[in-house]
Amino acid sequence: MPELYDTLALPATLRRRVLAWYRRSGRDLPWRQTRDPYRVLVSEVMLQQTQVSRVLVAYRRFLARFPTLSALSRASLGDVLREWSGLGYNRRARDLHRIARMHPSLPRTVAGLDALPGIGAYTASAVACFAFGETRAFADTNIRRVLGRAVLGRTATNRDAIELDARFGSRRESARWHHALMDIGATICTAKRPHCDVCPVRPICAFDGDERPSPHRQLAFRESDRRVRGMILRNLVESTGAVTLQALRRGINDPRVPALVRVLAREGLVEVSSGTVRLPTR
Repeated sequence: MPELYDTLALPATLRRRVLAWYRRSGRDLPWRQTRDPYRVLVSEVMLQQTQVSRVLVAYRRFLARFPTLSALSRASLGDVLREWSGLGYNRRARDLHRIARMHPSLPRTVAGLDALPGIGAYTASAVACFAFGETRAFADTNIRRVLGRAVLGRTATNRDAIELDARFGSRRESARWHHALMDIGATICTAKRPHCDVCPVRPICAFDGDERPSPHRQLAFRESDRRVRGMILRNLVESTGAVTLQALRRGINDPRVPALVRVLAREGLVEVSSGTVRLPTR
C-alpha cells in the first residue's frame, strides 16, 4: 500500500470526508433505525446478494409476519419460505429459521454469531457492529470498491479491504463509517461508470477511472441451476398444497427438475413423499 497513506493526516481526512458526506446524504433505511439484533440480522441476511430496493419491501413484510426471533421459531419453514418469496437464495430463509429454532436469543459476540447456521465472518461482524456497537473491520462489495479505489487505485481483495478498514475506519463511529462506505459504493463509486465528479473522497482518491473487468465469466443466470431451483420453490409457494413431481417438471419444462428437487429435499427446503413435493410443514 502506498506509504502516503501511512501518514496520520490522510486517514483522518478520508474519515472526515466520508462521515461528513453521510451526515448530508446517507440513505434513510429502516434497518439503520434499530439496534435490535434480530432485525439487524434479518436485514443483513436479506441484503446478501440482493439489491436494497428489493429488500425494502420484503424486510417490512417479513418483520410484520415474524416480528421477533420467537415468532419466527414458532412458524413452519413453509410459511417462512412463502414470506421470503421473491428474494431468492432460499437457503438464507432456512438458515434464519434454524437460528430461531436453536437460539431463544442471539449471541452477542462475533465468534458466537459466526457459529450460527449460514452466518459467515462478514455478517457476524456487521451484526456485532450495527446491533451491539462493536468496532469491527469488515468489508462487503461496496466497501472493497470504495476503500480499494481510494487507497490502492483499484477494487481491493477482501483481505486487503479488511486491512484497509482496520487502518482507516472510525473507532468512535464504526456503524456510520460502514454505512457511509456502503452508500458511496452503491450510489457514487459504482462498479461501472462511477460518478467521480461528485465523490466526497475525489481529492485524495488514487483511482484513475479505469478498472479492468474481471476475467471470470459467471454462468448466465437463465442457464443456471439456481434459476430452476427458484422456479421449483416459486411453484410450491403459489400452490395450495403438494404438487406432483411430474406436474413440476411439465410446468417448468427443464430436465433438471427431478435432480434439483432431490437436492432441495436434502437441504430441507422441500418435502417429498409418494411422488409429490411440498414446502416443509414443520
